[in-house]
Amino acid sequence: MIAPRWYRALDPNGRRAFRSTYAGFSVDAMNVQLYSFILPLLLTLWHLSPAAGGLLATVMLVASAAGGWLAGLASDRFGRVRVLQLTIVWMSLATLCCGLAQNFEQLLVARTLQGFGFGAEWAVGAVFMGEIAAAATRGRLVGTAQSAWAVGWGLAAATSTIAVALLPPELGWRAVFFIGLPPALAIFVARRRLVESATFLAAPDAEAWHRIFSRRMCGNTARGSLLAIGTHSGYWALATWWPTMLRLERGMSSAQAATHMAVLVAGSLAGYMLGAALADRIGRRATLASFALGGIATVFVATETEISDAVLLAIGAPLGLFAMGLYSAIGPVLNELYPTRLRGSGLGFCYNVGRGVAGLAPFAVGGSIAAFGIARSIGIYVSVAYALVLLAAGLLRETRGMEFTPMLKGA
Repeated sequence: MIAPRWYRALDPNGRRAFRSTYAGFSVDAMNVQLYSFILPLLLTLWHLSPAAGGLLATVMLVASAAGGWLAGLASDRFGRVRVLQLTIVWMSLATLCCGLAQNFEQLLVARTLQGFGFGAEWAVGAVFMGEIAAAATRGRLVGTAQSAWAVGWGLAAATSTIAVALLPPELGWRAVFFIGLPPALAIFVARRRLVESATFLAAPDAEAWHRIFSRRMCGNTARGSLLAIGTHSGYWALATWWPTMLRLERGMSSAQAATHMAVLVAGSLAGYMLGAALADRIGRRATLASFALGGIATVFVATETEISDAVLLAIGAPLGLFAMGLYSAIGPVLNELYPTRLRGSGLGFCYNVGRGVAGLAPFAVGGSIAAFGIARSIGIYVSVAYALVLLAAGLLRETRGMEFTPMLKGA
């Protein structure tokens, strides 16, 4: 298989950086997404209410906001590579704690710890990928790295389905949280060989993090945060509750639900690739607006109309495509809003404020189920979230092809 041109243009360190980041994002995604697949089982085994189930998703996302921002600050001061070595270890150990939890309270604490590592891994990895990429291909490189989320999502679906089918329920849901430890250790070893990007090494000392709120930067910070809030809220409302909706509201078997999720994941992988290509070809703003509009239309059909299981299965592909294609554009956009020594702080703040606010979405969906049902609750929150993406796309300036600058002047 011939590697794409943007990958061949990377130097050896750049290629190692891409591979280790792609693998890290895959494990990161698998570890976090496992929860949505074992949630229907936990609701039954532990007699949890839907609101409690949503809370376990919410605390992880809120904690990830803090973890991502703090890691971004640290990466501006100590370097991207050092922080990435720590994040993969933290994430894996916290996920192990999830599998060892004996009650709701312990799982709540473990999910909080998991959130810190989850937010940190993506925030710093996205900055690192943005800095090793050429300006003309940044969308494709960062977007392709983002597609690792779909790989991890698929791994979470497969491993949870197999474990729950082969093992007793109480043991099966725990076993899935142990799977990511060996690959995480391998990624840690690989990251010990990495060196910082030339962009980071050429930059002056770290800026004071609060300069992301300076007169020159505060508009970028506000628009980037709005974009992240919409993107994350739509995805997490969908991802947390869609498997539960299939099982409990549609009455599907584990195998049927797994098929639907496989189609959704396949669509999301295609969305990453399409979004990455379009972000470089037609621009960041047009890509964001197109995918947000497509997401609103698709989720409306899926949740507000009377359709058969077969039609819902077919809709799964475009639903995943639009939801995840947004992420291919948001990574380059947030990278391009800040100079090098504020990039970790700025991207970490915007992306993770968005994720923290989005943490309310799973809880809000869970609290709305009694009144509206699962599907309609998902549709409401996803549509509102993507309307925010449309607003952000209208407010942002186009940054396609931007060359990175090493310092902030006059801020």
